[in-house]
Amino acid sequence: MALSPAALNRLRADTPACERLIHFNNAGASLMPNPVFEALTEQLELERRIGGYEAAASAADKLDGLYTSLARLLGAEASEIAFIENATRAWDMAFYAMPLEPGDRIIVHSSEYASSYLAFLQLKKRRGIEIDIAPSDSSGQVDVDALPALVRPTTKMINLVHIPTQGGLINPAEAVGRFAREHGLTYFLDACQSAGQLDLDIGRLGCHVLSGTGRKFLRGPRGTGFLYVSNEIADRLDPPFIDMRAATWTSTADYDLRSGARRFENWESFVAGRIGLAAAVDYALDIGLLAIEERVLELGATLRDELEAIDGVELLDQGERKCGIVTFRTERESASNLAARLRAARVNVSVTDTASARLDLEARGIDELARASVHYYNTDDEIGRFVELVGG
Repeated sequence: MALSPAALNRLRADTPACERLIHFNNAGASLMPNPVFEALTEQLELERRIGGYEAAASAADKLDGLYTSLARLLGAEASEIAFIENATRAWDMAFYAMPLEPGDRIIVHSSEYASSYLAFLQLKKRRGIEIDIAPSDSSGQVDVDALPALVRPTTKMINLVHIPTQGGLINPAEAVGRFAREHGLTYFLDACQSAGQLDLDIGRLGCHVLSGTGRKFLRGPRGTGFLYVSNEIADRLDPPFIDMRAATWTSTADYDLRSGARRFENWESFVAGRIGLAAAVDYALDIGLLAIEERVLELGATLRDELEAIDGVELLDQGERKCGIVTFRTERESASNLAARLRAARVNVSVTDTASARLDLEARGIDELARASVHYYNTDDEIGRFVELVGG
């Protein structure tokens, strides 16, 4: 199951040299492998030569292939997959389609990302819904045992961030899925950081809705995302806005919504990006998601161990199970100053503050933290060099 040295060498050969001395999967994007770049640019070149409509028509098979590839990635049906321009908009399209009424309640966790929580607050003002925040257990992950006490007759859904942006925590998504099914709740899973990093399977996760992006661990283009909506609920959801991709104009006074997840799509989209995303998904599938997960989690554990050995460095990751995102702070300098110093040394890390994770970070007394996210193409030598730079 593990990636062999030969396989790792091939994967690194597919990863172009970059301006960074060490390139972790940070600042929202990982390095794009050569086959993905080639698929993207070949389509753009075709658009340049023959025009956008004609280029899209000639790539119809590749565009259709995106749905089957994403379905394989998730263990879903192709009819349950929609292409959306980013993970946030994918999640928005499904969430705002939920038939929530005044007094309806939703369960969330303190690991929520800002964009989602802003949507909760907007619907609280707009429709009068109520928000219940599930407690964390002693490890910092959502406390599944505490969830039943939050369920009331008006509770309609639960939302969970699989891997939060502000820490290495992997929330127990499968256990939450079992809870949601047992209590008849619609289950939304934000897989923005887990798609391409973990082996995801809808059957195990039990979610009704899952959103993801192409630009992070899948190593695809920016401006690409996807939405899974179970066929169990898709036709009960009314998209917040539609066009002629999502619906058919049947008469001057009526229309029919498209069946399945593609009722959430737009007619106009980034065609080259869709083809690049399909290539990225196929690239990950060819490697094997279990092998990717094993490699990324192993590198994450190595980075944690080495950072923990530095005097004055505090690891900030939570959860019983941790991923390839490693968060920390140092006594000597702020996370912002550390990131600037490393950037000058051609090493990229990112900074997360309360603007994106207010519920969690404020409760933990953290203003900001540094985030270093490994990917399978990173090496032990790169981790060692990074640790030396952090230690100063």
